[in-house]
Amino acid sequence: MVELEILGLMSGTSLDGLDIAHVKFSIDAKKKQFNLLNYKTFGYSTEFMDEVKNAVNLSAIDLFKLDKKIGSEFASLVNQFLDENKIDRNQIAAIASHGQTIFHQPNNGFTVQIGCGATIAYHTNLPVINDFRTMDVVAGGQGAPLVPIGDFDLFNDLAEGFLNLGGFANISLKKEEQISAFDICPANLPLNKIVNQMGLSFDKNGDLARSGNIHSGLLSELNALNYYASNAPKSLGTEWLEQSFQPLIEKFSLSKEDQLATIIEHIAQQIAVIIESFGIKKVLATGGGTKNLYLMERINDLSSAEIIIPDDAISDFKEAIIFAYLGALYLLDQPNCVASVTGAEKPVIGGCLHKSVK
Repeated sequence: MVELEILGLMSGTSLDGLDIAHVKFSIDAKKKQFNLLNYKTFGYSTEFMDEVKNAVNLSAIDLFKLDKKIGSEFASLVNQFLDENKIDRNQIAAIASHGQTIFHQPNNGFTVQIGCGATIAYHTNLPVINDFRTMDVVAGGQGAPLVPIGDFDLFNDLAEGFLNLGGFANISLKKEEQISAFDICPANLPLNKIVNQMGLSFDKNGDLARSGNIHSGLLSELNALNYYASNAPKSLGTEWLEQSFQPLIEKFSLSKEDQLATIIEHIAQQIAVIIESFGIKKVLATGGGTKNLYLMERINDLSSAEIIIPDDAISDFKEAIIFAYLGALYLLDQPNCVASVTGAEKPVIGGCLHKSVK
């Protein structure tokens, strides 16, 4: 039995903040167990969020500058986290950092997550593993989703399907004993964009969406998007959202509340289609979207599965926990990308290691 303590860093497309999870893993050939020791979300400033949102428009030089800046910011937050929790750095085997996705175009052979690993390693004096997706893309895969291996290794006693409601909604499941996973549809990203325009950070409990009316024309066009007819492996990025999804929202002159209500219905319908088509009976749902009570009601109404929402620590930090696990597998020289999920030619060990000098 090998025991490793890893810090998992997760910064998603929703830009809710940096999730840091301090996880102890106990791993052998038969069992993979974890203990979540400490965890915290560090919120981002408005200035920081605006910089990241504009990253796709930056020149190459300015993007590299932002890469180093985010690395410095992550390092500072890690140091604060270690100090606040009085964590002995000598116990930490590595930091596993997802980074901030700026471009995700696997069909063009690349995916880009910034937040310089060397910068984090230097300023924390800890080894850092990052860039988990690139090797899989080089192997012909989507580079996503990477979470399924953690779903089935760490949480398989809780459910048979794993739904994450972050910037996008994605699901992990087993088909004929083989792990399959893919992005279903957008989730928090388009919803947050609308409420941000209203001067709010999020739609608490989905109350604004609940007060709106579902527009059948918009709903029909959203459901007819080509992505939903394509087979897995497949994944979504912000580029698709801006080019294919957002123009349909803007095509109709609707109130913000009606936009929210229609998008919620779209999300719930797409998720229900997947749950029903795969015959999933028990689903573990995690991520920020689980706090949208209206969305969860609609998913429950439209699907026959039992939807389980774990405690807040697991729900909010599952992705950070799993990226810590991907880091542990990297250190153990074990594949951490599932080829049947991503469509790669073979399983690979994703990640780049930046060693520190203590």
